[in-house]
Order: sequence, then C-alpha cells, then structure tokens
Amino acid sequence: MEEITLSVKGLKKRIGRRDIIKSVDFDLKRGEVFGFLGPNGAGKTTTIRMLVGLIKPTSGIIEICGYNVESQFTKAMSYIGCIVENPELYPYLTGWENLEHFGRMLPHFDPTYINEVVKLVRLNERIHDPVKTYSLGMRQRLGIAQALLGKPKVLILDEPTNGLDPMGIREMRGFIRYLAEKEGLTVLVSSHLLSEIQLMCDRVAIITRGEIIKVDSVENLLTLQEKISWRVSPYEKGKQILANFGSIVETGEGTIMTPFIENQSPLWNKVLIENGVEVLEMTRKLPALEDLFLEMTGGESID
Repeated sequence: MEEITLSVKGLKKRIGRRDIIKSVDFDLKRGEVFGFLGPNGAGKTTTIRMLVGLIKPTSGIIEICGYNVESQFTKAMSYIGCIVENPELYPYLTGWENLEHFGRMLPHFDPTYINEVVKLVRLNERIHDPVKTYSLGMRQRLGIAQALLGKPKVLILDEPTNGLDPMGIREMRGFIRYLAEKEGLTVLVSSHLLSEIQLMCDRVAIITRGEIIKVDSVENLLTLQEKISWRVSPYEKGKQILANFGSIVETGEGTIMTPFIENQSPLWNKVLIENGVEVLEMTRKLPALEDLFLEMTGGESID
C-alpha cells in the first residue's frame, strides 16, 4: 500500500460569520508532487497556514505521518518542512551561517547534516558567501535547504518559482521532482504558473470558494477534457449535425469543438460526409491545465 504522509479530512475555517474554508479533504502520498491551485480568495493560503500550524482550524482533522496536528502538534510538525511565501533569511550572514542559526532551533539537530542539505540543493560553491550576493533562485534553494534541516517527510512550498527567470524555473522544477523521486519526499506546491504545475506535479487539487472541486492526476484531468476541433463546409449545416451528438463550442475561428469520444468520433465524421458536409480538418485536442482550470472555476483568475 502507498504510504499516506499527509491526510486532511473535513477541514473548515470560520472567521466571524464567514466560512473561509467550507470543507477540504485530500491525502498526499510518499514520493509525489501535489499541486494546489485556487483563484483569488479561494482559501489556498488559509489552508496551507492550517497545515503548517500557523492558524487553527475551526474543525476537521490534519494528520502528518499519522500524527494529529491538534493533539500531537510537536510530533506532527517534526515531519513537515515549509516555505510560506518567501524564505526569511539573514542577508548579512553566509548561507552556511543561516543554516547553522536555524538548525540550532531544532531539537536534536545534527550540525553535520548541513553538509548533506547543501549538496542536495546544489549550493556547495556559494554556501560560504553572504546571502545578499545570492540570486533569487539561490535564495529559494537556500530556503528549501532550511526547510529540509529537520529531515521532514512532507515539504510544503508556497510559490517556489515566484520571481524566477525561465532557467531558474526549470531548475526549480527539476529539483522538486528530484526531491520526490529520489529522496522520497511528499511535496505540496502552490503556484499561479499553471503550465509549471502541469509539468511538475503528479496530482492536482483545485480549490474555489473554500471547497475542493477536483483532485486527480494531471493526466486524468486532461484526458477527461479531450476535445476534437472540426473545420467543416458548409459551416452551419456541419454545426447543426455535430450539435445533435452533444454539446459543441464555437471558437469564433471557423472551428467547432466537441468532446473527444474515441469510439464515436469516426461515426460523426461518417454522418457529416453522408449528409454532404466536407470535413476540412479534424484535430484531437489535449487541453492545457489552464483551460481546464478556467472551465472548472468559471473563469476566475488564479492566485
């Protein structure tokens, strides 16, 4: 059986008379990268803050490696590392000195472990330079090194690619995949870069208005939304025939979109031809995660 490292059940948060988080449920598995997406005001950041113990839920259960965050807080937190928003570092200290400083705050910390996390985040050559000389990508990696000092099983990264250039984003994506696949960490990533989530994550949770509306693998989410783009002549007659088979969407570019149904699409093509409609183009379309996100959230913008 796959090891569940983070379990969230019936999580709710009420502030005053307003339900910020109405009900959130998901399980994270060892060695996976899990994307957490939500439009503005959806409750994504509030949920993350509850997961890492910064605010208390109104109700619900959070378990980290089997330990209840409410009743076994210290033990549960010992298995989690996180960066919420930007890593907080001392710019006048070196990277090494920063890690030593934060390490001293951890119970039973082994100073020799700093060597391991420095190698892991690939900062060997610059670790003894002042942090004020680091690029943004290097600071992000040092922040992750700080989060790894306690040898967590679950790593939560809030916008880890924020502000990075394309090369930095690519390196961060590869590094996160490495932590999951080679080190066996569970990594929860929140991001507004949907294309990066699509490339980086194994599964995705989409949250809107305080509720999770979908949790599934990226592959399944996109496959379920596959469509076919048709260019037909005459257009109006072709549109009418395709509409008889189910929902259609006109793109405004002379094409008609229909759901992709593997065993039905050839039959639709045959009916069009038999009724004197010429099929100029028939293209199978796998949508981007961005398309799916906008469709599921009613067009709301991402955080």
